[in-house]
Amino acid sequence: GCPLGNLIPEWNQLVTQNRWHEAFKRLMKTNNFPEFTGRVCPAPCEGACVLAIIDDAVAIKSVELSIIDKAYEMGWMRPFPPQTRTGRKVAIVGSGPAGLAAADQLNKMGHSVTVYERADRIGGLMMYGVPNMKTDKVDVVQRRVEIMRQEGVNFVCGHAGNIGSHGDGLGMAPSAQQLQDDNDAVLLSVGATVGRDMQSVPGRECQGVHMAMDYLTLNTKALLDGGKVGKGWRQWWGTGNNDPTAPRPIDANGKVVVVIGGGDTGNDCIGTAVRHGAKRVINLELMPQSPEQRAGGNPWPHWPLIMRTDYGHQEAKLLNGDGDCREFSVSTKEFVGDENGNLTGLRLVSVRWDNVNGQMRMVEIPGSEKVIPADLVFLALGFTGPE
Repeated sequence: GCPLGNLIPEWNQLVTQNRWHEAFKRLMKTNNFPEFTGRVCPAPCEGACVLAIIDDAVAIKSVELSIIDKAYEMGWMRPFPPQTRTGRKVAIVGSGPAGLAAADQLNKMGHSVTVYERADRIGGLMMYGVPNMKTDKVDVVQRRVEIMRQEGVNFVCGHAGNIGSHGDGLGMAPSAQQLQDDNDAVLLSVGATVGRDMQSVPGRECQGVHMAMDYLTLNTKALLDGGKVGKGWRQWWGTGNNDPTAPRPIDANGKVVVVIGGGDTGNDCIGTAVRHGAKRVINLELMPQSPEQRAGGNPWPHWPLIMRTDYGHQEAKLLNGDGDCREFSVSTKEFVGDENGNLTGLRLVSVRWDNVNGQMRMVEIPGSEKVIPADLVFLALGFTGPE
């Protein structure tokens, strides 16, 4: 069940025997960043756990996180620069988990690695896509980046890391051709940053309709630019960015927020809006509600398609009279705006899914249309590919 091929039974057994250092070494054989996956991985391993056939799965993700946290605590997780260098140079474009994992592997082999990142901080999705309450940017992401820096990986951020945008070679980013000329290999690990939009829905241009990743990215940047993330964060939220041309963070305080999309990104938008002080948060999902247990056509060890309640859903209940913030089997017909182009609501219709010749077809239910109020909408509909 693990795409990384983690040696789960081995380090689970070592933990039960209190052999934490050996467990750490086994974990690091297949996973470059257990401090990341131990926090944000959806844990397909637990869905494929044999124990899950008759009981709750082993808490593999929690064990993984405990191992790497123990390694930091004991000082086992520290810089280990390669003893020799091969003389070969590799450029990596993109500093998300894929780019960082490649940089870590190639550097350990002795190659000289430079990672280029167009954002102002290293980490890609782990830095700006995942909210701070889910993965701390200083104590988790930057801590590991600093270890890689001490091991010899070179990081270039901002304008100088935005490959192909300038190409003049004068303190700005090199062109793609310059990268190829100056390195033995170039690796593109730019991620799938193009979000799925709803441009065909009338009213999409209303002020207040945003892509989910814009909301999450600007929020985390405002938080980090302010310099502190503890209690009272709002007083310095966004105060560290003095660029008047930079987009401002989107504030959900006191607003009715609608999140369209039921995945991890949507859940993170819900949790962020709750922390902003949203008046209410509603989560719309096109698909029907999943069953509490595996359906007959979803046997072990396939990923269990069951009803899940994440931290954002739990927190949003406090704003919804202790009711679930989610509404299933609904389609958005229109974003409703006022005469000034500001979002005021959404026109929805309930749908059902019919099996037509083996294919599931969405059918609108007549007479089910309704309009719900909204001040902000965040589109969390997945990603279509790289830019």
